[in-house]
Amino acid sequence: MADPMRTVSFKLPSHLNDALNVLARRRKSSRSALVREALELFTHAKRRSVTAMVDTLIGGVDGPRDLSSNPKHLTGYGK
Repeated sequence: MADPMRTVSFKLPSHLNDALNVLARRRKSSRSALVREALELFTHAKRRSVTAMVDTLIGGVDGPRDLSSNPKHLTGYGK
């Protein structure tokens, strides 16, 4: 047996309300169905940290490993 639908009320800024109306007409769907779909996608999306998102970039740049410990790069610092 399917879980009965609950009624939820919320406020939208006019630009989101307009976008929801346009999308509902374009997809020939109800506003409620679109909001349910968006919430399903949002709640099931894998959340990644900033570190995880840039993980593929780490090591992709040539240069010294750590500029803060290389005396050559610290010459004149703080003067």
